[in-house]
Amino acid sequence: MSDIADRPAGDCTQRRRRTLVLRLAVAVPALALAAFIIGFVAFVEHVAGLDVPRELHPADGIVVLTGGQSRIDTGLDLLKAGKGKRLLISGVNPIARVDDLRVATGGDPVLFDCCVDIDRAALNTIGNAEESAKWASANTYGSIIVVTNNYHMPRSLLEMRRILPAADLQPYPVVNTPLTDGTWMTNLDALRVLFTEYLKYIAAVIRGHLTGLGEPTSPVGDIPGSIASK
Repeated sequence: MSDIADRPAGDCTQRRRRTLVLRLAVAVPALALAAFIIGFVAFVEHVAGLDVPRELHPADGIVVLTGGQSRIDTGLDLLKAGKGKRLLISGVNPIARVDDLRVATGGDPVLFDCCVDIDRAALNTIGNAEESAKWASANTYGSIIVVTNNYHMPRSLLEMRRILPAADLQPYPVVNTPLTDGTWMTNLDALRVLFTEYLKYIAAVIRGHLTGLGEPTSPVGDIPGSIASK
């Protein structure tokens, strides 16, 4: 007892501090991991709930973001149905010819000649948003139907709304793999795509806050340039 009583108070304080630091070193990563997992589940549930809208109002233009199955075909179908005046296919491979693209999609040559624009400059989703903004500005479009896969839609809208805050953006998700029944949990390909997209979405959100792009700031009319011609 005398040894404990004689122990300096500073030693006890240092021991408590070390214990607290150790507990924080364990708790903080655990909480971060839990938040990450909860966020991923919420992201998948949101994506799983995305489907073709029951009511799609006609828009000025239609934008298809390339990179996934059936996106271009869906955009062409919307154009044929009169849901937009023109269609922009953004992110096309620079070496792809318009005729090759038309043949691959079974598109009408007349429709391609009159109403389809091709963007070959965009290399990623940020580029898609930038080139779409230029196209919308050049054509004075205030409403756009955005066509991309369901898992890609959250990040696509995030980037496009930053550059086109004044535009009316209608999402039109393409669903190739249903996610509502939970089978994605055992589908390694689906799990990989969803997890990768979730990481990219988080990175886009963080980048927006770090660079001041968290809230959209640029009206359509301020976006210079044009890619209206093929």
